[in-house]
This record gives sequence, structure tokens and C-alpha cells, in this order.
Amino acid sequence: MMKLFMFIVIVIGFVCPSQAQDFKFGLKGGVNFATLNGDAVFDSFDGRTGYHVGAVAQIGLGGFAIQPEIVYSAQGIEDTDIDYLNIPILAKFKFAKILSLEAGPQFGLTANGSSDLDDLDSFDISAALGASVEFSKFFVQLRYNLGLTDAIENIDAKNAVFQVSAGYYFF
Repeated sequence: MMKLFMFIVIVIGFVCPSQAQDFKFGLKGGVNFATLNGDAVFDSFDGRTGYHVGAVAQIGLGGFAIQPEIVYSAQGIEDTDIDYLNIPILAKFKFAKILSLEAGPQFGLTANGSSDLDDLDSFDISAALGASVEFSKFFVQLRYNLGLTDAIENIDAKNAVFQVSAGYYFF
């Protein structure tokens, strides 16, 4: 199933730009304020302040765009670092020339985990909701990622990450 998903993302990435009105590609990075939510997570755990860095594409269709990304993201809580390779695919609704709202699914593969627990789940699905401002080739994003699957197998603990990003479109 993962191979099929990656094939679809690649096909969309190559086919859509040729028919799109606007195509942008750039890099982004920023800070994460991450935690785990759920019945198995105690209030005594502190969240983790981490980072994220990755590539972003924007396929514009007038006031609407599709924005696929590939982002390395440091998440988790204190003493439980869970890093992901995230692939958000967002619908972007543009208005007021520089402002847009973003929403869509995010798929994550566990890239690195340093935890006392040996059973980190290798795949994460989140719902992403955010806003961005673009100034020429520069952009700033605010986003909240709400985990829909457990980060640790058989434990009710889902990712919750607030992200602040800045980036630059090369073209």
C-alpha cells in the first residue's frame, strides 16, 4: 500500500505542474512544540521543543493550490524522542493575495526513536490545519498537526504538534 501511495504522489508531482497555472518549489524549516495526547499520557510529562526541515512544492490553480511536502520532524515528549519523515499533502485556499489557509492529511514514517519503549509505531497519520503568509519568494507558516493514530503501539498516545516555519521558494 505504501508503494502505491508513493507512486501516486510521484505521478501527481510530475503530471500536475505541466497543467498548473503556477508551480513553486522551495525549502522550509522551523520549530516544533510537540507533545503526546491520550489517556496513557500523564500531565507530568513535558512536551518536546524540536525542529523540522524539508522541501515544499505548491501547484497553484487560481485561488486554490495543492501543497505536497517532505519534512524531517523532531517530535515526542521529554525522554521520548520520536522523529518522523512526514509527508503532508495539503489543500491550500488563497485569499487577500498573500494569505492562505491549509488543511489535509499528513503521513509519517518513524525515522528515529530514543525511548525506553521498544514498540514505537512505525507509521503515523495526522490531520494538518494551518495558515501561511507569502511575501514574494519568502513564506511563513503556522500549523497544527493532530495525530489520528497512536505513536506507541497499544498505548493511547497520539502526536500533537504546533509548528512555526519559514521558507523560501527557489522557483
